[in-house]
Amino acid sequence: MDGTDGTGPPRAVLALLCGLMLLDFADRQVLVAAFPYLRQDWGLDDTVLGALVSVVTLTVAVGALPVASLVDRWSRVRAIAVMGTVWSAASAASGLAASPAALFAARIGVGAGEAGYGPAGGALLATLFPARRRAAVLGAFQAAGPLGTVVGMALGSAVAAVWGWRWAVGVLAVPGLLLALAVLRVRDYPTVPAVARGPRAVAGVLRTRTVVATVAGMALLLVIASSLYTWLPTLLERELHLAPARAGGLAAVVMLAGVVGTVVAGLLADRSARRDPHARLRTPLLAGLAASALLVPAFAVVAAGPGQLVLVVLGSAAVTAAVGPAAAAVVDVTQPGVRATAVSVLVVAQNLLGLAVGPVLTGALADALGLGTALALVAGLGVAAAAAFARAGRTYRDDRAAVGPDLPDRPVAGAGTAGPAEPAGSGG
Repeated sequence: MDGTDGTGPPRAVLALLCGLMLLDFADRQVLVAAFPYLRQDWGLDDTVLGALVSVVTLTVAVGALPVASLVDRWSRVRAIAVMGTVWSAASAASGLAASPAALFAARIGVGAGEAGYGPAGGALLATLFPARRRAAVLGAFQAAGPLGTVVGMALGSAVAAVWGWRWAVGVLAVPGLLLALAVLRVRDYPTVPAVARGPRAVAGVLRTRTVVATVAGMALLLVIASSLYTWLPTLLERELHLAPARAGGLAAVVMLAGVVGTVVAGLLADRSARRDPHARLRTPLLAGLAASALLVPAFAVVAAGPGQLVLVVLGSAAVTAAVGPAAAAVVDVTQPGVRATAVSVLVVAQNLLGLAVGPVLTGALADALGLGTALALVAGLGVAAAAAFARAGRTYRDDRAAVGPDLPDRPVAGAGTAGPAEPAGSGG
């Protein structure tokens, strides 16, 4: 079936890649559920336990750009299959680890496998679906990440309680491997020749003004999001005197609100762009303003209780609303031959300048000013994010025009079709 209407096989491919994205983030988070058991079995302290989680994020950040460069010149489909196989094997190795050092090495393997998945999957979906649906599709793809975080934590806790931590950290290896192999039944788009590869391609992407401003805006919003998701359970325990399990449950609801915000905002951004093709970045701008307008009062003005939680839930939906439109805007202004590289620039910034900064920054502010005040101050970064998206909007029209026509829509076989994987064109 033709992929221009986004029905049939393209939707099956979207579901398949979202499933892998969910497992990607679930594999990262499932180890957190094993912390009490690792502490009991091996006597690990909090620093080591935290390092077992952080090493995955750092490996993803370090590996994203070189892997994405390979993806652009080789094959999205084959690269995704290899990466899914690698991180699933590393997940199984985590469950078999005989020592903390072996577990640490296995977690590096998980990060190495996941390093280029977001860029490769995003590049494939951005070309499979027409540009008018790009924000919604990439928003749904990105939303599978935080959903996977919730699933990983819940599943890991349940499995560890019954069968132990080894089964908990390795349980996702089999579904990950099966989905990775299923991707081989998807037809790739032909590899597009590019003027530059590697560091030169990255430099070219960073010379695009819309990309730089959009990446800055997303990094600022993810400082807020990572701070919220990391410190909200602690705030609820301290101010509402909730048990850790109850506080964690409420934090999961807040995170799920972010998933909903990501998906809905992508749909709204595409609808807005149909009326005005140059309005792609209007939704991220409004998301930044709404995040600050909701979360600053929630932590600085409103007393702890139901009213505060309502504002936090709405603020969580707002702070992730820019994810799909921002990724779509980056793709829109990038030559097709380096799309995975461009998305990897966004991924690296999101990890190193956003997700890695938020928890530490908020913790330092909390030590000096109190946790509620710290969260309120960080939430104010939404205004700076909105300013960055406003700047990106001013250059988007010219940068998009400079790219020229998009890749033509082409049939893509979804999982479950009988056709073999198509070679990746001249660059394969």
